[in-house]
Amino acid sequence: MATMNFSVPDDVKERFNRAFASANKSAIVTALLEEAIERAERKAKRNEAIGRILSRMDERPVVSRTEIDGAREDGRP
Repeated sequence: MATMNFSVPDDVKERFNRAFASANKSAIVTALLEEAIERAERKAKRNEAIGRILSRMDERPVVSRTEIDGAREDGRP
């Protein structure tokens, strides 16, 4: 197991110690770090997906308003 050192504001440290006074603080910090890592990984995947979608925008067919309206009417019962 590794040791990590972080600097945090004193008020955050005090609130953390109060909130988790009877808990295993290492386990709490580990869970929070894992959650932050997962969130960052999800954000990176979302950004990649958005990039792929946006890169295809120039490849999409150009459709006129008339064609859109016609397709809408054709699709109605």
